[in-house]
Amino acid sequence: MSKVVGSRNSIAFIFITVALDAIGLGIIIPVLPDLMKEVNDVDIGGAALWGGLLATSYAVTQFLFGPLLGSLSDRYGRRPVLLIGLLMLCIDYLIMGYAATIWLLLVGRLLSGAAGSTFVTANAVIADITPPEKRASSFGMVGAAFGVGFILGPVIGGLLGEFGTRAPFFAAAALTLLNFFYGYFVLPETLSEKNRRSFSWQKANPLSALLMVKQFPALGWIFVGLFLFNIGHYAYPAVWSYWGQEVFGWTSFDIGVSLAAVGVGFALVQGGLIRWAMPRFGETRTAVFSFAAMILSFFLMSLVQVPWQVFALLPIVSLGAMVTPAMSGIMSNIVADDEQGMLQGVIAGLAAIASIISPLFMTGLFFRYTRDDAAFRFPGAPYLAAALLCLAASILFMRGVRRAGAVDNAR
Repeated sequence: MSKVVGSRNSIAFIFITVALDAIGLGIIIPVLPDLMKEVNDVDIGGAALWGGLLATSYAVTQFLFGPLLGSLSDRYGRRPVLLIGLLMLCIDYLIMGYAATIWLLLVGRLLSGAAGSTFVTANAVIADITPPEKRASSFGMVGAAFGVGFILGPVIGGLLGEFGTRAPFFAAAALTLLNFFYGYFVLPETLSEKNRRSFSWQKANPLSALLMVKQFPALGWIFVGLFLFNIGHYAYPAVWSYWGQEVFGWTSFDIGVSLAAVGVGFALVQGGLIRWAMPRFGETRTAVFSFAAMILSFFLMSLVQVPWQVFALLPIVSLGAMVTPAMSGIMSNIVADDEQGMLQGVIAGLAAIASIISPLFMTGLFFRYTRDDAAFRFPGAPYLAAALLCLAASILFMRGVRRAGAVDNAR
């Protein structure tokens, strides 16, 4: 297989993998409030708390396994890590489809978290086959694939939710299994022998992997900014469905349509606008502009009272989608070619820690300000907190960029 054909197959598979992963996640979100009520017999605030626990359990195992998968892919290649992860995700969806208790759902989420670090290896594949100056745009395409998945997933989940809370899980299992077979037959190995590294448990340790950023004088501040941004950004998946039911009385289909609209905006920005903005304004300016859009959108979203206001804000929400690929491009260009897998593992580790904190924090805020005895009823509290976190993240990011001496490659 020629290098060009191999690269094309790799990009196609990564795009489909990320899109189907997003479909698999988005397909279940519309039914989560009703599912939590079904297995726990709780109100919407209690459902949010249990949903936050499931999300946190997923994040804990993702944190533990993210750097491990990055290191394994640096040693044994990207292909086996991706394929095994897809099989484990398929098993997880089947477990959740049959689970009758919250504890079995928890087991499924733990298993999914262990396999859900496919983004680590997917981004490493992109780094393998993309020149440094084009990596930020390529990471944006990965984000666009996620956006495409989120366009389709929630709508499918909302429609399937009309047939029961379990139907979306079986659909997600089937899609993941199909993608496994696609990858098995078309995905070539993208990591060359000369760029492979010996496996070390010390490097695979999530805490050790995070400490490796100290070798870069100013990279630590950028990572701290990314960490705070992720805590804030995860407010959307953490409370969107519960918030929609509480504030607007949305059904599972309504939740699916609204999330699909978010996915459309993210896909347009990460698949199109970012490829225009990055060469003209540079990665740093693009990130700063995107931070500003994210802060404004969170603040305004916390105050909305009617559904049309949500959709009116979606263009601003979508502009915030450029933060992660812009920051990933900056960091990827700092790190050596033989450390890209480890870098992505560190990024995933930080994201996983944020995922541990954010769901419990955001659903806890939602529960506190929606329960019957709340002194002040404010369902939008998680979004206001997210705006403040993103503001702090933008300040720390700029400090890190200045210390790193990063220069925009804008025209």
